Amino acid sequence: MRQRRKRESSRPRQLGIIVAAVALVGVGGWFAGSQMQSPADAAAAHQAPKAGPVTAAVERRSLTASVVAQGSVEFASPQSLLLAGPVGPPDGGSGASGSTDDVVQRVTKAPVAGSEVKEGDVLMQVSGRPVLVLRGSVPMYRTLGPGTSGDDVKQLEQALARLGLNSGGTNGAYGQGDAAAVSRWYRSKGFHAQEPGVADKQQLGTLEAAVTSAQQALLAARNPGSGSGGSGSGTGGESGRLQLKAAQQQLDAANAALLAFQAGYGTKVPAGEVVFLPDLPARLDKVSVKIGDTPSGPVGTVTSSKVVVQAVVPSNDAKLLHKGMAAQVETPDGKKVEGELVALGGDVPKNDAGSGETPAGTSGGGGDDASTPVPVQISVPSGELTKNANGSAKVTIKVGASDGDVLTVPVAALHTSADGQAKVQVLRGGKVVDVAVKAGLSAEGQVEVTPSGDALKEGDQVVVGQ
Repeated sequence: MRQRRKRESSRPRQLGIIVAAVALVGVGGWFAGSQMQSPADAAAAHQAPKAGPVTAAVERRSLTASVVAQGSVEFASPQSLLLAGPVGPPDGGSGASGSTDDVVQRVTKAPVAGSEVKEGDVLMQVSGRPVLVLRGSVPMYRTLGPGTSGDDVKQLEQALARLGLNSGGTNGAYGQGDAAAVSRWYRSKGFHAQEPGVADKQQLGTLEAAVTSAQQALLAARNPGSGSGGSGSGTGGESGRLQLKAAQQQLDAANAALLAFQAGYGTKVPAGEVVFLPDLPARLDKVSVKIGDTPSGPVGTVTSSKVVVQAVVPSNDAKLLHKGMAAQVETPDGKKVEGELVALGGDVPKNDAGSGETPAGTSGGGGDDASTPVPVQISVPSGELTKNANGSAKVTIKVGASDGDVLTVPVAALHTSADGQAKVQVLRGGKVVDVAVKAGLSAEGQVEVTPSGDALKEGDQVVVGQ
């Protein structure tokens, strides 16, 4: 009896175990079935989803179009310094001393780089003689002295007047007043002006002696004495007239030679002793000679004390620029200065000395190639970037701005239909529709669009790709 009861009580437990096992097998089969796929089903599951349009939202914002370029901060108006001729008299003398030693000219006091040069200053010395600086646009190209005239002489007279050395006028003809003013100028600098040297004095003496000799010959021809010529009739008389005529011609020629020489006789300014510069004061940027050198080439480079920014922009951008545009200059240390576009293309000054010149391959204006670099020059307020000279700077030139906030779309969203109408594609309700627009200012990858009526609104999704 007890055994039968025991068997009956164990049956429910066995049934539960069987049910649990069947359920476990069922779950396992479902899991296995869910993880098992046919090759076709697996390939279909790994296919990329159907491509749809790539969109971007229409924005309402302000646009500012700018041309940005990397430039360099440089001193303006660079110019090579060249001596126009020998320093001192052509015979090698020293002017007042009258020395005629034929020696090679040597730099005895070199210019100092970084120094400021003012009008009337001594730039350097060659063989003990000064090279002086004056303001003027006509370059020195000859010795100035008695008998010379022209714009260069007038320029010298004007400079002497500015220095307080009145020469008696500025008529462009070198006279005794100019010679006296030049002598005073040289003395104020501790030098003697070039006065007539030994060779000039000897030449003057020779010409004066020729005049005296011709005068004596003429007197002799006029008073032949009591010789056989008698009253001068006949053959003797004819000979006397010829001698008189020849003596007069000799005297005229001697006087003409003396007057011509005297016209150029006096205190002079040798071609190599003055350098005219258009703008003064100037900054001596570079020096190409040292003591002992022969000044046969450029002796240095001068610049204005004013600083400018030189840069180049692509030709396509240069077409958007013009003189007078505002420009912002930013240096690597974060300093920002407002400047102005003052030169573009061929108007940018070139420099013979290598600084600030138009880069090789650049054009003087907008070339046919949109990428052709075009030089630009930006002026900045005096003293603002002096400490940044010879450094780099970023130039930003504003070329246009929208009238307040406007609707904008990415440039990639704008396309032109066959009839030339600008359009954008708008995604609405799962469909793409064309909306005609009028394109405006483009900047920062966005373009201003004006739709007809309310066909396009802020937040709409425009197609930019597939």
